[in-house]
Amino acid sequence: MFNHVTVVALKQHASLVLGSALLLLSGLAQAMGDDSSTTPTCPKGQIYDTRSKSCVVDKGAMISDADRARYAYSLAKARRYEDALAMLDTLKQPNTAQAWNYRGYATRKLGRTDEGIGYYQKSIALDPHYAKVREYLGEAWMVKGRPDLAKAQLAAIKTLCGTGCEEYRDLASAIDGHPES
Repeated sequence: MFNHVTVVALKQHASLVLGSALLLLSGLAQAMGDDSSTTPTCPKGQIYDTRSKSCVVDKGAMISDADRARYAYSLAKARRYEDALAMLDTLKQPNTAQAWNYRGYATRKLGRTDEGIGYYQKSIALDPHYAKVREYLGEAWMVKGRPDLAKAQLAAIKTLCGTGCEEYRDLASAIDGHPES
């Protein structure tokens, strides 16, 4: 019915359409603040530039606060907590829900849970609908032996994104996996 050239052309067209759709969805997820894909980490003294998609020397680099905050989170996820905090210290406008959340995450992971809780609360004050900070605050409450307060954050997350979102699943798992919850 179709000759070989037609089949090859159809496969190439389908591949292009699929690739374009994936790029569009990826860009849309980033625009919506999806931080599920991690920013690469760079050697000390460098920062990841999303425009050039490469590590650049931090001194004099024209990197936005949003990129700096995202990079700080990547550093924290890579267990470079002190580097993450140092990066957050470079923000021109540090009073954002994301910056406070990432500061809370890094300090909590350094064992300074009470300090982290304070940062999480600042984040929630700026954006009460930010599910990721509620997940991390719930995890901090579990560290403090307060499953009741962790469950309150879980209930808040449920109203924000339901029981199927990553934040709900992760906090529910942390609560379920804790012996005194």
